Amino acid sequence: MKRITIIGTGYVGLVSGAGISEFGHHVTCVDIDIDKIDQLKSGKVPIYEPGLKSLVKQNVTKGRLHFSSDVAEAIKESDVIFIAVGTPQGSNGEANLDAVEVVAKAIGENLNEYKIICTKSTVPIGTGKKIEEIIQSINPEAEFDYVSNPEFLREGAAVKDFLHPDRVVLGARTNKAIDIMREVYRPLYINETPILSTSVETAEMIKYAANAFLALKISYINEIANLCEVVDADVHEVAQAMGIDGRISPKFLHPGPGFGGSCFPKDTHALAATGRKNGSPLPTIEAAIKTNASQKQRMVSKINNLLNNKLNGKSVAILGLAFKPQTDDVREAASRVIIPQLIDSGVNVRAYDPIAMGNFKKHYPKIQYYESWQDAVDGADACVILTEWNELRGMDLNELKSLMKTPIVLDTKNILSMDKLNSLGFTYDNVGRKKS
Repeated sequence: MKRITIIGTGYVGLVSGAGISEFGHHVTCVDIDIDKIDQLKSGKVPIYEPGLKSLVKQNVTKGRLHFSSDVAEAIKESDVIFIAVGTPQGSNGEANLDAVEVVAKAIGENLNEYKIICTKSTVPIGTGKKIEEIIQSINPEAEFDYVSNPEFLREGAAVKDFLHPDRVVLGARTNKAIDIMREVYRPLYINETPILSTSVETAEMIKYAANAFLALKISYINEIANLCEVVDADVHEVAQAMGIDGRISPKFLHPGPGFGGSCFPKDTHALAATGRKNGSPLPTIEAAIKTNASQKQRMVSKINNLLNNKLNGKSVAILGLAFKPQTDDVREAASRVIIPQLIDSGVNVRAYDPIAMGNFKKHYPKIQYYESWQDAVDGADACVILTEWNELRGMDLNELKSLMKTPIVLDTKNILSMDKLNSLGFTYDNVGRKKS
């Protein structure tokens, strides 16, 4: 059993801490946000993630998972320290490493014996060296090894992804560090999960390369969807045929209003910035970023067209605020682009999301929020689906029509039956499919 400290109790830190404690280790999650630590101590999990609350509770009950605001003490008492603080996008597109550097300094000041310093946060290539230099400058006699251990967690499926990952990547400079980290992940090693040992820099690159590729795949199918609309093709059939090809696979070939969340937008910008900075630009990634931005604007144009460019005074129901289902995350969501433009055009926005309304209210407290999709669409001039929640997939279209002032729908996630929309006399649009 290892003594593990996780610095940062955000999405990555909390899931990682709970997951590692499930592996049988003694884990302390620390954060300078005292209110957040108090919430966690009282049993309240501040983020929505299926299965996380029960995982936290059972490991707290078993005495393996603890929460503290004493960063210095947690560093001193640990064998392995995970850095899991935020790395938000800076004004130049690069990741902001201020929080990482603060943590590195705290580690340098409190390093009292040999430890593994391991970064979970998504950081640019070269950050490992920077962290090592900071620690050594503060504590020249410090004994430690540095490891890059990127996370590959999907919001909405993070607990499953951590406990049953496709692979674990360990970037290190010594065999000793690799051996210790294999002990941390021993249950996965026994279950024959691929554990890849690389250099630090390679591990840092793997995270960005994986996320950017998936983002590029989304932008690609969105561009194909837009072309399908013009040439009268069906993007669903195109994507299905493409996905059968084993070289391509069907994953992430789902057109929509553009990607969002905490990872893809930030990571594509950071990787593109790294390319420019090192004189090796990445034009495909730059294009994916541009396509993603234009795709969200395209949805605004579709709403305009459905309402004959007469938005002022109209009432529009927005169903789905989170960037994807099974999460309350609204960071970089299509709703964050579309709703402000509708408001500026004089639209009365009626919003509903089963989970994410609390987070969205922090940004837009003055729009109208409703507790059901039925209440949101009641009397609306148009309805826009932005998130493919299961309850929206199962909407009764007869009921939807009876509640709306005019039966106008923009289905940006292609979850509604076009045959039914046609038979009921809806005016509708979607992404990449033949419309009325």
